[in-house]
Amino acid sequence: MSDQTHEHVGSAEPVAEPATEPTSPASTQTQQRQRASQLAQALRNELQKAVIGQNAVIEDVLTALIGGGHVLLEGVPGLGKTLLVRALASCIGCEFARIQFTPDL
Repeated sequence: MSDQTHEHVGSAEPVAEPATEPTSPASTQTQQRQRASQLAQALRNELQKAVIGQNAVIEDVLTALIGGGHVLLEGVPGLGKTLLVRALASCIGCEFARIQFTPDL
C-alpha cells in the first residue's frame, strides 16, 4: 500500500495528500446531461447561423439525430435543405452525401 503522506523540504511535519471525493453516479449523470445539453445548444446555434429562419426544421433534425432516428427532408427548392445537411455534417465531422429523388427510388 502507498503512504499518503509526503515530507516537504525544510519541514519536519508530513503533509497529507488532499483526499478526492468519489463522484456519485447521480452526479456523473447530471454532468453528462448538462454536457449533452451544452453540445446540443452549440450545434443548434451553429446550424441557425447557416440556415436562417428554419428553427423548427433544425429542432426536428437534431431530435432525430439525438434519438438515433432518420430524417427525410422534403420541400420546394430554395428552402435550405441541402445547406442544413451540409452544415450539420460539417459541425459533427461527418461526410455529406446527397440523394436526389429519381423515379427509380
